Amino acid sequence: MSAQNVLFDAPGPKARLRHNILTVVGALLLVGILWMVIAKLGQAGQLEPAKWSVFLTASPWLYYIIPGLIGTLTAALISVVLAGIFGLVFGLGRLAQARWIRIVCGIVVEFFRAVPVLLMMYFVFNIYSRNGVFLASINPLMAVVTALTLYNGSVIAELVRSGVHALPKGQSEAGLSIGLTPQQTLISIQLPQALVAMLPALMGQLVVVIKDTALGYGITYMELLNQSKTLGSAFANTVPAYIVAAVLFIVLNYAMTKLASIVEARLRKRPITAGPLTNTMPNIVQGDAEPGGPIDNLIEPHKSPAPKD
Repeated sequence: MSAQNVLFDAPGPKARLRHNILTVVGALLLVGILWMVIAKLGQAGQLEPAKWSVFLTASPWLYYIIPGLIGTLTAALISVVLAGIFGLVFGLGRLAQARWIRIVCGIVVEFFRAVPVLLMMYFVFNIYSRNGVFLASINPLMAVVTALTLYNGSVIAELVRSGVHALPKGQSEAGLSIGLTPQQTLISIQLPQALVAMLPALMGQLVVVIKDTALGYGITYMELLNQSKTLGSAFANTVPAYIVAAVLFIVLNYAMTKLASIVEARLRKRPITAGPLTNTMPNIVQGDAEPGGPIDNLIEPHKSPAPKD
């Protein structure tokens, strides 16, 4: 029996007809909304060729869009690396044997998961600016990176904890049965399997990091969205600039999603072997051999049959 039949019954003729009607109605509504948006943009003069032909020149790309992309990718890359370290450390801390370590790591993780990222950016930016922690030129970048690291690192820590707990109990029991400590079992056996299992969620969090860099707009960090606003002000084409920025964000997120699919497929196809195969037959021990004693004299030698007269 297939999984589809177990989960739900196949739709009948009336259900299929109803689904087709709803699909057509939804498509018509989507087309109608899109037509209204395009009509409004046309009435506002945002579809004039002069406003879009600017993107066929090098100036908007060299001075606005590409620097914005670099700013977005820089903040995202630094945040992903630091969030991964943060998540592993606090995720393992939530799985530690010591109760006080679990409590401390749990408080940190739950706190930073609950605080909105934009509010955290404002708070950290004010601290860095008023106390001169970094140079004024990099204060916005460091505030964006700090907020994204704390929030996404907390999410990754929770993914690590839930991923390990989702593994079969036999994995930990197998590690303990061969003499490993609980911590060695966690790091050597459970954690690698949990990371592979939660890879789609981790890559999805990477997409969230890229999108959340746009929140740096509120603290004057010159990422893609902020640069698009400046581009729109310089060339009097704000709506086209925002549309181009949205398309670039979609392309980046789609590329990350495809990369996640490729990495996940490769990891799941990785061969797992229990050791080299051999055709050697084991020696058969006969007699009363003592444990740990020599057995060479107890192996029955192979005798050729005696020739017949």
